[in-house]
Amino acid sequence: MTRAAKTDPILVAVIGNALDGITREIGQTMLRTSRSPIFVEARDFATSIFSADCRLLAQTHYIPVIGGATPYAQRAIVEFFGDDVHDGDVFIHNDPFNGGSHLPDITITRPVFWDGELVFWAMTKGHNADVGGGGVVGFNPGARDVQEEGILIPPVRIVDRGTLRRDAWELILSNVRMRSLVESVLNCQIGATAIGERRLHALLEKYGTQTVGAAADELLAASARQVRAEIAAIPDGEYQAETVLDNDGIDRDRSYRVGLTVRVDGEHLTFDFSESDPQAQGFINSPIANTVAAAHLALFGAIDPDIRYNSGAFEPVEVIAPAGSLVNPEAPAPVAACTVPTCEAIAAAVWIALSQAIPSRAHAGWARWCTPATMGVNPRTGRPFGDLHFLGKGGSGATEGFDGWDHLSPSNTLGGLRTPDPELHELDTPYVLEELEYLPDSAGGGQWRGGLGVRYRWTVRADNIACATYGSGFMPETAPLGLLGGQPGIVQSLSLTRGDDAPVSIETNAFYTLNDGDVFEVVASGGGGFGDPHLRDAELVLRDVREEVVSVDAARTVYGVAIDPETLQIRTDETQALRAAAH
Repeated sequence: MTRAAKTDPILVAVIGNALDGITREIGQTMLRTSRSPIFVEARDFATSIFSADCRLLAQTHYIPVIGGATPYAQRAIVEFFGDDVHDGDVFIHNDPFNGGSHLPDITITRPVFWDGELVFWAMTKGHNADVGGGGVVGFNPGARDVQEEGILIPPVRIVDRGTLRRDAWELILSNVRMRSLVESVLNCQIGATAIGERRLHALLEKYGTQTVGAAADELLAASARQVRAEIAAIPDGEYQAETVLDNDGIDRDRSYRVGLTVRVDGEHLTFDFSESDPQAQGFINSPIANTVAAAHLALFGAIDPDIRYNSGAFEPVEVIAPAGSLVNPEAPAPVAACTVPTCEAIAAAVWIALSQAIPSRAHAGWARWCTPATMGVNPRTGRPFGDLHFLGKGGSGATEGFDGWDHLSPSNTLGGLRTPDPELHELDTPYVLEELEYLPDSAGGGQWRGGLGVRYRWTVRADNIACATYGSGFMPETAPLGLLGGQPGIVQSLSLTRGDDAPVSIETNAFYTLNDGDVFEVVASGGGGFGDPHLRDAELVLRDVREEVVSVDAARTVYGVAIDPETLQIRTDETQALRAAAH
């Protein structure tokens, strides 16, 4: 793309906003055309625009861990096909060991030509409900290699100069169970990139390639300057942290460690994961694209939120992840859970390390994902369904000056994962929602408390439903961590009731079969607290008690605030004595 000699800064902003708007329109197209609740209800995807040479120019990262991995997928496709790219082509990809994250996150990308020149790429990448294999909605806690997790798609030309390649299309769809749903989702992604192409053509028609190209360069340079300035404000030094995951689904008696050193040197920041455990037998391994995305989302969630996430923004940031480790496994390691529990552990390690340098910017621990994936046939519709139970989200961690958000979504999404409509959920699935409510005392206490978790319970109204539990946060070591004197959130739990039997606790990272009448219950944690709970304003504690967020007992034992259980008034003298005794 040729460049203009100089670009008006106001015009740069206009073009930047236009590029951002195009990625949002690509996303809106997906929301309006997909049949998958994973897209329509939860927005489990990202949309991006790349330059011809694979620089990320604009993105709407509805789910940041997906968005952060897109540059690797785009580069893998370009490196494979080289100059063999034509107007009207569309490419598909999900290979975790060549630019992908996990198999369900399928990339669809379209080259955008103008006057015979390749100028842009328009991309969508999102979680598809079925990729075959032995898993449930893409999650296989028993997998010992990636082939057991589903169909692995290297860079493939799925549309050749405007004509669908039926051979490649049939090869992919013949390897999934929910063919009609997967086919509709892939068509949705392909169509959305066509909308992106149309809008990019309109932008080039209005401003020309020279002006748009120069504006893109300015946008990347501006983001790089902003990030360098943010890094320069962090004290130089090394900051270490480690976090753990419950197990890998294979070796249930072992937890796995993410070891991190954050090095700050002037305007350069390095994430060094060299102290992490070797790759696991089970599905918690994180390919490099996912590891980088997880580190990036934690960093960009702690600095200026107005910085555009593009190739300029991550230019001053380096990630070191040794080959053969949990955070950069070698093929054919299973990787399906990488985007959830492993991403959460990486993000938590980043925030713990940053809390040593810039405590006012760090997050206390967020609730880790704990709800299952289920798949089967809905007898009311006769259609297959796949469900990730997004209703069971926990709370986010507190930060300095702010309580956490209730029932938000795990850190891999930074709150971007929407909660489905309960009634639509009951229509899409053979489930009856029995309970979905905030869980008092589930969050960690602090000067700023964590957001609340929930109790989520439903009854199954069909037989032979495949269920795969996956996630972390089921032991004290993986409960949401409190920071700077804040307390952790509660330990999560899952239980299953069959018939008239008593509820039975069940494990994470395991398979179960659900049948008509079974009742499944999720207790999702709240987030960790930030700061000493005894420094929390007593009136805020009283408010929380009156709103049934905090119990009277917890107000006393956690916050040192004595509240009369009958009148719900603060006992001032007793509160002063409790707080004085604590210090």
